[in-house]
Amino acid sequence: MRLLLDTHAFLWWILDDARLSPTARTAVARRENEVFVSAASAWEIAVKTALGRLRLPQPPGRWMPKHLDATGFQPLPVRLEHALRVYDLPDHHRDPFDRMLIAQALEDRLTLVTADPRFGKYPVKTIW
Repeated sequence: MRLLLDTHAFLWWILDDARLSPTARTAVARRENEVFVSAASAWEIAVKTALGRLRLPQPPGRWMPKHLDATGFQPLPVRLEHALRVYDLPDHHRDPFDRMLIAQALEDRLTLVTADPRFGKYPVKTIW
């Protein structure tokens, strides 16, 4: 399976946070699954850290690559097709980061790992 982690799922995996569901934890841990982290999540982490809404032990530019390397998660760039796919999404969710993740999951046929119930309003596969 090809998984795309929502930003909170990535953070909770790295922090070994109990809020990451057992189903999500098992799916991410399975070696046969490919796990992706979007550039949109890196952007969200950078913005929230700069605004003081998220605290990391290092600047995001050092912290995030270190954890991607350690986990083997693959970075997923935001491509033109992803950005344009956002246009076709119904307006169920206004968060631009989440809308990009939904567009990427649809465009690349990825399963989103998310606790956000609003993702279920879109024709995207989710795990939680």
